[in-house]
Amino acid sequence: MAVGVLGVSGGLAVGGLVLLAVLGWALQRAVDTEAFRTADAVALLAAEEVLPDPLPVAGGQVRVQVIDAAGRVRAASIDADRLVPMVSPRDLDAGARQRLTVSGERVGLAGPVRVVAVPAGTAADPRTVLVARSLADVRQSARVVRTILLVSFPLLVAVLAAVAWRVVGATLRPVEALRRGAEEITGRDGGGRLPVPASQDEIHRLAVTLNGMLGRLESARDRQRAFVADAAHELRSPLTNIRTELEVARRLAERTDWAAVSANLLTDTERLGRLVDDLLLLARLDERPAARATGPVELGALLAAVAARYPSPPVRLDVPVAPLWTEGDADELRRILTNLVDNAVRHAHGEVVLAAGPPVEGGDASLAAGGGGPGRGTGDGGPAGRGAGGDGAVAYHLVTVTDDGPGIPAADRERVFGRFTRLDDARARDDGGAGLGLAIVRELVRRAGGGIDLTDAHPGRAAGPGLRVRLLLPALPGSERP
Repeated sequence: MAVGVLGVSGGLAVGGLVLLAVLGWALQRAVDTEAFRTADAVALLAAEEVLPDPLPVAGGQVRVQVIDAAGRVRAASIDADRLVPMVSPRDLDAGARQRLTVSGERVGLAGPVRVVAVPAGTAADPRTVLVARSLADVRQSARVVRTILLVSFPLLVAVLAAVAWRVVGATLRPVEALRRGAEEITGRDGGGRLPVPASQDEIHRLAVTLNGMLGRLESARDRQRAFVADAAHELRSPLTNIRTELEVARRLAERTDWAAVSANLLTDTERLGRLVDDLLLLARLDERPAARATGPVELGALLAAVAARYPSPPVRLDVPVAPLWTEGDADELRRILTNLVDNAVRHAHGEVVLAAGPPVEGGDASLAAGGGGPGRGTGDGGPAGRGAGGDGAVAYHLVTVTDDGPGIPAADRERVFGRFTRLDDARARDDGGAGLGLAIVRELVRRAGGGIDLTDAHPGRAAGPGLRVRLLLPALPGSERP
């Protein structure tokens, strides 16, 4: 506020000085113009040798003389001196139009006097017309304006300061309300919101934006709480099993089958280790959404290596002979395929088919439009804009994992990608995992710039058993294949 008032005061002061300077120049110019007009009229009479005596003038503040080269007064107005010229001939330039300011005592007027000189007569008899006009009115006008400015300037500054104080106070009042609202939000309850002012201005938009941010933070906090609760619940289960096994073994003493106990403990420990590894992986993915340094990966070899790990039930591999190059982190891609095949093998009745096809530009429209499609992965470092043909169109490899198990209802196919999500028929923790496998898969697929969804094992037929997982991975252009 102080800086603003000082700035306005400085601006008004400069404006007042400029106004006084312009006003003085304009009034001086008006006096000179009127004096030259009178001198030109008298010079015209002198050229025609018809000078009246006395010379006619308008107003009592004007004096006119016609002098010759020797400084003698040849004609004068009724109030002008007829013996002494108003300006000495030595101060004049012969044959030039001039303007001078002299003391009013030489002319018989009060204050400074403006004198203009205009050459007249002939070459044989050169003469000069002198016209003097008092500057008293000019000085008085400038004095009045200066007085008005000196009186009105402090009042104007005071009024502007008061108005600015009220306006700034009214403008900052919603900001103070936002500050008080933010001070009252403790973070422990989820209902804290900032007051939104009624005015549709920048502060209104700021309040709306901050409330949106608080809503997102609340959602993130709720997800974190749910995640922590689910993680604690899942970790408690194997720990409880281990504790129960040990307590029973200690109570039975010599009758304890330590081979069976150690096998059970090893199983629970492995399950606990897998759960901890999955939780740490999800935490790293949440903290580092951008993809790591990647390189070309041949999908055919990777699919063959994953399929070889599952002899029963057998995983049938269906890939073309030509190499299928994609770009990504080999460990992350292997984790994606391993999780998908694990789920398929766990629920399959007889066979699992792991297939891949040549690159197709644009991928599958229905997959791209769904949750986790390739369009959503490109923001996380996916190879957007890279095509197999090198023309800018994005191409994808379609990898499918098909099983003949019970399948997943269409209403639950998006929900199973959530964390700690297990359907009712997969609640048994001994058979199913912790519900993190598909959540990890989706996060890794997004980082790779691809997409994933679930469909029927036999699309187009009547509803039947089986599930097909469709996975899109970006295809490298031919120029980038090793």
